[in-house]
Amino acid sequence: MRLKERKLDRDKGSTPRAFLRQLSAIKAWGRQAPQDLGRIRIPVLVVNGDSDIMVPTSHSRDLARRIPNADLVIYEDAGHGGIFQYHAEIVPKALAFLAA
Repeated sequence: MRLKERKLDRDKGSTPRAFLRQLSAIKAWGRQAPQDLGRIRIPVLVVNGDSDIMVPTSHSRDLARRIPNADLVIYEDAGHGGIFQYHAEIVPKALAFLAA
């Protein structure tokens, strides 16, 4: 798995306390009425990893589906830091997106 390639200087894993606090915030946010994202008229780039435990990939797919003409990028074998794991791929993608 790409997440396990680096052996030295690895980031520390999320603590159970941090996970539970974020989960609590997500639940509170999720109780709100869904926002009408169909009114967004600016370009939106949605990027996620397919193994993100903090923001499930299904949520990114739903977000991109609800925003007209959103550009969705899902990196395989990547977690919450997928943009760092795939920096060589995302930088040109982000620069092209911003230049458009």
